[in-house]
Amino acid sequence: MSVLARSVGNAFRNKIRTAAVVAVLAVAIGLALAMLVANQAVGAKVQELNASVGTTLTVNPAGGQGFEGGGEPLTSAEAATAAAVPNVSSVVGTKALRLQTTTTDATTGAGGTTAAGPGGAGGPGGQATAVSTNLTAAIDAGTLGNRNNSSGGTGSTGGTQPARTFTLPITATGIGAEVDSTGKALDITSGTGLGDYGAAQATALVGTTLAEKNSLSVGSTFTIQDKSYTVAGIFDAGTAFGNNAVYLTLPEAQALAEAPDELSSMIVTVNSMENVDAAKTAVQAALGTDKADVTQGQRNLQTAVSSLDSVKNISLVAFIAALATAGLIILLIMVMLVRERRSEIGVLKAIGARNRTIGLQFVLESLVLVAMGSMVGAAVASFASGSIASALISSSATTTTTAGAGQRVAGGIAGGGFPGGGAAGPGGNPFGGATQLLTSVTASASPGVIAAGIAAVFAVAVVGALIPALLTARIRPIEVLRGE
Repeated sequence: MSVLARSVGNAFRNKIRTAAVVAVLAVAIGLALAMLVANQAVGAKVQELNASVGTTLTVNPAGGQGFEGGGEPLTSAEAATAAAVPNVSSVVGTKALRLQTTTTDATTGAGGTTAAGPGGAGGPGGQATAVSTNLTAAIDAGTLGNRNNSSGGTGSTGGTQPARTFTLPITATGIGAEVDSTGKALDITSGTGLGDYGAAQATALVGTTLAEKNSLSVGSTFTIQDKSYTVAGIFDAGTAFGNNAVYLTLPEAQALAEAPDELSSMIVTVNSMENVDAAKTAVQAALGTDKADVTQGQRNLQTAVSSLDSVKNISLVAFIAALATAGLIILLIMVMLVRERRSEIGVLKAIGARNRTIGLQFVLESLVLVAMGSMVGAAVASFASGSIASALISSSATTTTTAGAGQRVAGGIAGGGFPGGGAAGPGGNPFGGATQLLTSVTASASPGVIAAGIAAVFAVAVVGALIPALLTARIRPIEVLRGE
């Protein structure tokens, strides 16, 4: 009878005990795998935060923020100055446009544009330039849009003006690289990017909902200021506002705004989170407080990332503890089995079996038990890992939000009405889009992670089975048989 067949048979010699052992191992292995998956999910979330907004600075004209405030426009020369600051890895200039839908109704007059209400030409700060387009906004004005765009309810004769329906403007942004408003790479779902972002070209990226609203696809055309543009790609910003947007190359947007050297803002990326504060101070000094306002998008993410690092360490310790528990269970079980089969070991030794053969038999028996426990444990982990990771992340996000309550954080470019988010305001969320990033963890039991966890469990099982088997196998056969 082969060693493998004998090992499998021994594993099922006592079916009740085998079932109990597998159940206990499944709990320990399932917990270990779930904590490993959670650890990987938290680690991926930390990397996402660091890559998206954790190392990003936003530069706006001094006194200006998005479509509000005052100040003088930024220039390409100032972008070059910021790029020369130590620890700055990249600077991306942007130019904001507001695309007003061309209409021919009685409200606006033939060939006119829809009323945009106060600040329709770019707002008090003049940060955005309003231009016409044949696109229709993907967001309905609704109660809030009509209220915000209303310019008054009474006329000069004291009578009430008839209610008007407004079409919201479409956000357009000229960018110098393939990034969104936080400096994160655009998520292009179909088509391609714009290629050379430093050249004026009649191509554009369109948000998913805006494309659906206007029946656009890759290769379709639309107009801005009576100029035809081809859709090079469709992107998904993840929000309704962010997807009601168009991206152009920076020179093209500057040409439409008739401001060839003007920037609405700059996205400054620092090489590491440790250098963000120093880089922020250096960029502010290089540009001057009278020329630019430098803010760190989602400033409190440093605290969030620190909390997540702690959670990652805790999940790793929990994985090691669960793995050690599984190893201890295997060791105790094998010690019991080896003691029960001392006479069997003695007989095997007497007929010439080698120590390694005896040790292999018990190792294979333990691996059969571990394999069954791992299958059940993997199923447990696939269901439990998501909940465990979400609970850990949510706890961290709640703690961070509580610590930062009452603080107002500049929302970077997104705070100015660009695609991707909104600014923190009175009564608003002090973290802007950070809370969504913190709580949107995706913990899935991927085959690679599960395989790595099971491999670690098997390694522990081998050690746990070999120790008692080899210690007993070293005993001389006559000693074993005499004691029976």
